[in-house]
Amino acid sequence: MIRISVLLLAFTFLGCNAQEKKQTEEVSSSVVKLTDDQLLATVQKETFKYFWDYAEPNSGLARERYHPDGNYPENDAHIVTTGGSGFGLMAIVSGMSQGYVTKEKGVERLNKIADFLGKADRFHGAWSHWIDGNTGKVKPFGTKDNGGDLVETSFLVAGMITVREYLKDGSEKEKAVAQKYDALWKGVDWQWYTNNKNVLYWHWSPTYDWQMNFPLEGYNECLITYVMAASSPTHAIEAKAYHEGWARNGRIVSSKTKYNIPLILKHNGAEEFGGPLFWAHYSYVGLDPNQLTDKYANYWDLNVNQVKIDYQYCIENPGKFKGYGPDYWGLTASYSRNPDGSIGYDAHMPSNDKGVISPTAAISSVVYTPKESMAVIRNLYENHKKETFGNAGFYDAVSLQNTWVAKRYLAIDQGPEVVMIENYRTGLLWKLFMNAPEVKQGLIKLGFKSGKYGF
Repeated sequence: MIRISVLLLAFTFLGCNAQEKKQTEEVSSSVVKLTDDQLLATVQKETFKYFWDYAEPNSGLARERYHPDGNYPENDAHIVTTGGSGFGLMAIVSGMSQGYVTKEKGVERLNKIADFLGKADRFHGAWSHWIDGNTGKVKPFGTKDNGGDLVETSFLVAGMITVREYLKDGSEKEKAVAQKYDALWKGVDWQWYTNNKNVLYWHWSPTYDWQMNFPLEGYNECLITYVMAASSPTHAIEAKAYHEGWARNGRIVSSKTKYNIPLILKHNGAEEFGGPLFWAHYSYVGLDPNQLTDKYANYWDLNVNQVKIDYQYCIENPGKFKGYGPDYWGLTASYSRNPDGSIGYDAHMPSNDKGVISPTAAISSVVYTPKESMAVIRNLYENHKKETFGNAGFYDAVSLQNTWVAKRYLAIDQGPEVVMIENYRTGLLWKLFMNAPEVKQGLIKLGFKSGKYGF
C-alpha cells in the first residue's frame, strides 16, 4: 500500500491528468484484488484452522464452538460436537490434500481422534451429540438428550468412511488408522434405532429410553442417516424403513413452487419457501447430489432449487433489511441477535428471517450457485473484512441491519464451508465417500441411482 501511495503522489506532482490518474488507480487496485480461485483458496485455508489450530486439544475433535475472546459459558471450551467433528474429519482430509498440513501430521491427528472416539461413551454404537473432550463422557445436550444421537453419529460416520477411503491404500501406518475408522463405524447398531418399527429414531437414552420420540421423517438434514443405516455391513436397516419412515410412503413429495421454482420435496415446517440452507449441506458433504436420483427426487435439482429460493427471497427482501441483495444473502441456522441485543441461536430461513445473514449459507452453497455465492464471499471479504473475517475464516453471523457481527464460530457452520469449497474445487470428498463400496450398496438398496458413479 505504501508503494501505491507513493506512485499516486508522484503522478500528482508530475501533473498527470485525471484520465492518467484513473488508469493508475485501476492498475493499483488490480494488484491487490484476488481472483475467484485465490479468494476461495484463502477462505478454505483460513476456515480449516477451526479444525486444526483451534480443535479441542485433548481429543483432537472439533469444539462445539470457538470464541476467539475466550469468553465461554461454563466449561464449554472442552465440549466437542459429534456431527461437527464428522465435517472436521473431512476438513482434515482436505487440509492434507491441499498441503495445509503434512500427511504425516494429518495422520497423527486422525489417529489421536480415532483412539479418543474408541474410548468415548457410546450407546448401542452411537455417540452422543456432545462429548466432554477431557473425559470422553457424554455431555447432555438436554435433560433427556443424554444418550445416543443417531443423526450426529451419521455425520461423524460419513467423515470416518471418507478418512478410511483416503488412507486405505497408503503406508502401513495409514492403513492402520484407516482400519480403526472402519471398525468404529461398523460398531453403530442402526437397527436398534428403529425401535422395532419401520423408521429410524434420532435419540435413545439409557435413563429415558425412547422418550425423546423423534422419528426421522423427511425432509430435513437427515437423509444421510438413512444412507448410512442402509450401508452398514453389520447392522443395516431394511429399505422399507426409508420408504415408509423417511419418505412417509411417498408423502414426502411436494408439488409446490416458489418464485416459479419447484420445491420438489416437502420441507418439514417450511413448505412454502423451504428450510434453512444447512438442509442442502449437511447430508451432502460426502453424498454427491450430482446425477443422484430416486423415485422421490433429483437431489441436485432439490438442493439448487432450495438455494435459489433462498437467494430470490433475499433479493425480494420483504423485511426491508439493510444490505440484502445479490451480494448479501443466505439464511441458515447460526448465532443470532435477540431483540434485546444479546446473542442467541436461531434457524434462520425465509419463514424465520431476523435480518441475520450466516456466511456459511452462501459459502457452503458454492457447489450449487457458484456465481451467487462468490458475490457474497467477495462482498464480505472486500467490503466488510475488518468486521466479519477472523482467525478461523468468516465469523458465524452478520447483521448489517443492526451493525452487528457474532464474532464467534460453530463447528457445524465452519465445517461445510471447508468441505463444500473442496468439493467445488476438486470433488475430492464426494469421490472418496461415493466410491466406498458399502455406500454404493446402501444407496442401491434404497433405490438410488447415480449416473456419475455408475449405478
